[in-house]
Amino acid sequence: MFRMPRFLAPLAALLMATGPVQGAEDTTTLEVGYMPILPVAQLFVMEGEGWTGEAGLELELTRFSSGPAMVQALAAGELDVMYFGIGPAMVARANGVPIKVLAASIREQIGLVARGELADTFARVEDPAEAIARFTEEQGRKPKIATFPRGSVPDTVLRYWLVEHLSVGEEAVEIVAMGADRVQQALLAGAVDAASILEPILTTVQERVEGARVVARADEMLPGQPGAVVAAREQVLVDHPEAMHALIDLHVRATRVLLEEPARAAPHVREFVGKRLISLDTVEAALRSPSSNYLADPHAIREATRTMHDFQAAQGTLKKPVDLEALFDTTLYDAVIGAQAGS
Repeated sequence: MFRMPRFLAPLAALLMATGPVQGAEDTTTLEVGYMPILPVAQLFVMEGEGWTGEAGLELELTRFSSGPAMVQALAAGELDVMYFGIGPAMVARANGVPIKVLAASIREQIGLVARGELADTFARVEDPAEAIARFTEEQGRKPKIATFPRGSVPDTVLRYWLVEHLSVGEEAVEIVAMGADRVQQALLAGAVDAASILEPILTTVQERVEGARVVARADEMLPGQPGAVVAAREQVLVDHPEAMHALIDLHVRATRVLLEEPARAAPHVREFVGKRLISLDTVEAALRSPSSNYLADPHAIREATRTMHDFQAAQGTLKKPVDLEALFDTTLYDAVIGAQAGS
C-alpha cells in the first residue's frame, strides 16, 4: 500500500483544506482607469462582489477627475482598460490612441439641475429658451452652469441642447468646466446656478438644496444620449483575449445587478463614489433615478454616438473625424451574450 512521505503530509492537508490554488501565472493584471461616478457602477459592483478575483483578474485601479484627464493618460501610454464617457473615447481615437469601445455602461444619464433663482424661473416659464432669457434679463447676468471639461459627455450634451434644441447658442449661458467633486461643491455653495451633470450629484443636490430641481433630462437634451462605456487598447485585446472576455462577462452580470437589485449594488457603489460621504439611501435613490439607465449592449448606442460625433466635429472638439466602425468592437460582447444564452 502507498504511504505518503511524512514531510508531504502537512502540504497535502493544506491543499485539501483550501482547494486548488490559482497560480500567479493564471492571473491577468489590467491597469484600469475610471471616474468615481455612477455611470461606471458596473466596475464597482464586480469589484465589490469579488467577481474579478474569482475570474483571475487583478485590476489596478486609477481614479481620474474627468474623462479628458483620462485621455491625457492614454496619450502618455498609460492604462489598459478605461471606464469613461463615449465623448472622451472619441477624442482619444481622434488623437491617434488605438482603443476600442467594447460595451456600453449607461445612456441618457445627464440632467440639468438648477437651484435658486434659475430653478424658480424654470418653474415659472415653461419654455427653456425663454426661461434662460428671462433669468438673464431679471438678474442682469447669464446663468452660470457648471459641467465637466470640454469634450466630456455632460459638456457635449449641454452644448447640444443649447445649440440644436433651444437654438440659443452657447453664448446664452456661462459654462464653467470643473471636475465631479467641484461641481457638487459649487452647486451646494451656490457658486453656480445649475449643472449639466449626472448621478449621484443630481439626487444629492436636490436632497440638500431647498428648491433645487432637475429642469431637463437627457431625453430632452440629446435623445438616446450615449454615456459611459468600457474601452480597451487594441494591444490588450490581442495580448489578453481570455481576460478581456471575462471582464465583459462580468460587466454584463453587473449590469443586471444594477437593473434588478439596486439595493445589493448600493454598498459597493458607495465605496467608490463620494468618498463614502453620501448616505447609502442616497446612493440607492440615485441608482433608481430616471437618469440611471444602465445597459451593456454597445449596439444600442451606436446611432446616438454618431449624432454626438457629428456635433463634436462641428464644434471643433474632435481634431478629425473618427471612424466609428473602427472605434466599436462588439465581438466580445456578442460572444458573451451568445455564451450566456447557451448556458
